Amino acid sequence: MTPVELSRTVLRAVRRAVDAGELVAPVPERAQVAPPGPGGRGDYATNVALQLARPAGRPPQEVARILRSHLADAEGVAGVDITGPGFLNITLDGGGEQALVVEILRRGARYGVVDEPTGELVQLHHPREVRAAVTAQAVARILRSQGALVRTTCEDEPDPAWAAVLGVSVDAHGTPAAPAPLKVNVRPVPAAQDPVPLGRDAARWALLHPASHDHPRITADHLVQRETNPLFRVRYAHARTRALSGNAAALGFTSAPGDVQGNATHLVDAHARTRALTRNAAAPGDVEDNATHLVDALAAYPHTLATAARHRAPDRLARHLVTIADAVLVFQHTVLPLGDEKPSAAHRARLALAEAAGAVLAGGLSLLGIDAPEHL
Repeated sequence: MTPVELSRTVLRAVRRAVDAGELVAPVPERAQVAPPGPGGRGDYATNVALQLARPAGRPPQEVARILRSHLADAEGVAGVDITGPGFLNITLDGGGEQALVVEILRRGARYGVVDEPTGELVQLHHPREVRAAVTAQAVARILRSQGALVRTTCEDEPDPAWAAVLGVSVDAHGTPAAPAPLKVNVRPVPAAQDPVPLGRDAARWALLHPASHDHPRITADHLVQRETNPLFRVRYAHARTRALSGNAAALGFTSAPGDVQGNATHLVDAHARTRALTRNAAAPGDVEDNATHLVDALAAYPHTLATAARHRAPDRLARHLVTIADAVLVFQHTVLPLGDEKPSAAHRARLALAEAAGAVLAGGLSLLGIDAPEHL
């Protein structure tokens, strides 16, 4: 069961509880699910009980107990626990990771994108300042990915260099004629230096990766190809997933979603050789842990997109791409067979997981207006 399917399952549980008269509350349009936070358990968690508590006039724990009875017998759900003030922690039947990979590979860069318009109308108005312009454009893309209809406007005509180098565009500029001026609602801390000399990708990352209330760092550090540069790690991780596909083809096998486990003892020497190549190298043989960290990051991606849209915060997406990239750079060493080892079903499953991660990285970078090269 994918996060999208689980979200629908949670909503069906809410509807059943409302239809049965156990809850008197409006059924929300969406139920957010994400990997559980600290103190949680299972595969996913949802705060829908806390969301419904006030309109239902009941304590969140009581709402959670009602919903648990409807969720526990749903197809694909192995168990439901209640933690904290009323979080529902859901454990899925086996095959959840495989279904997630299948879903990502099917949707590609559109994984996490809402297919149907939500009817939400958003006007983004910003001052004539480069960071505000880039931020508004990225926020508009993220909002549109979540089904919103968005229009961007600027107080004055943007600098032509912003369009030529940074790819900035707006739907209109100047003070509107009707009946009151638009309120500026995109106003991050301005950039102290001109980011244009960095080029499109590095400049956009320099402006979007920090939170809007933080000062952006406009330096050549964003151009260096080393692990201390988060942009490099994200783009390099994407390039590695593409290289793994090519290397696998040369060895005569392709990806196939499935169980990533297998005989992991051959990884000990591989990790010893590659430990210095990645900042987060894991302990030898931790195939399951490495895969789990990557799966968790991929499963959380739709929730991250929705949160970034809701808070108008592209930095949340940028930071999550770094999380996925770091998980890829650890997991990559487990994908291909070593020495005389023959490709197995586990290798094909690991390759499918790596390809799914590459698709998500490409989609996320595209929403930020940044290229995802196949070779780096």
